[in-house]
Amino acid sequence: MADDFEFLTVERAGRLATVTIDNPPVNVISMALFGELLQLANMLKYDDTLTVVVFRSANPDFFLAHFDVAAILERSTTGNAQRDAQLKPYHMLCEQFRTMNKIIIGQIEGRIGGGGSELAANFDMRFGVRGKTRVNQMEVPLGIIPGGTGTQRLPRLLGRGRAMELILSGDDMDAETAERWGYLNRIFEAAEITPFVDNLARRIASFSPHAVHVAKESMNNVERPWHEGLIEEAYLFEGLLRTDESQRNMRKFLEIGGQTPEGEQRIDALNAELGDP
Repeated sequence: MADDFEFLTVERAGRLATVTIDNPPVNVISMALFGELLQLANMLKYDDTLTVVVFRSANPDFFLAHFDVAAILERSTTGNAQRDAQLKPYHMLCEQFRTMNKIIIGQIEGRIGGGGSELAANFDMRFGVRGKTRVNQMEVPLGIIPGGTGTQRLPRLLGRGRAMELILSGDDMDAETAERWGYLNRIFEAAEITPFVDNLARRIASFSPHAVHVAKESMNNVERPWHEGLIEEAYLFEGLLRTDESQRNMRKFLEIGGQTPEGEQRIDALNAELGDP
């Protein structure tokens, strides 16, 4: 993958890519960084050699701040607001990460806020640091609202009441609360987060890319009515069942001790044996 960005560094290891954000001093989403994120999303979407993408920050104190307020002030305010039929570019960016057939993981070690928080809310997983990660939606105090999926994604992620508190208060949500409310999957001590995220990302990347992609596709159907989601789940299951890879892995599972008392007690280790080295 070409790495010709100014604010992003992309490193590859097999089916895993790590993206480091670096826009000093606080990783504000400038128009230039926004453009690079759009370019990156398009590159990742069409790269069939990748399964997992991890986002990190070069600055451990700031993961990704809000959109550049100075740039927002430059937007035209003449005439009445219009209701568009199409998604705005930032919505499209968030949707790309939410729906692309890659697993997107955010390693959020410091502050995240505004549009940065909205973008990360569309990732598949988010991990933070105990006593350090802080989330803030600062739009309402500025007289606007979260306009980058926040009023739609955060209620789905946290629940309506908790999203209301986060969005309307302008208060920080600390790491412990973010984990308890579901914004963060887990929190770690600072020295523990990178080894955990690295191991998790490599483990997922070792498994069947097609199975991983289809699992995400099926889980995204949670946005659809229950009955439709179940019908689609059954269809996707049957499709995977017909692949040579699934047949081979299920036979290997039985050969290495699956469905025996000893094997079932260490099923996580058996699962690891089914992945690529």
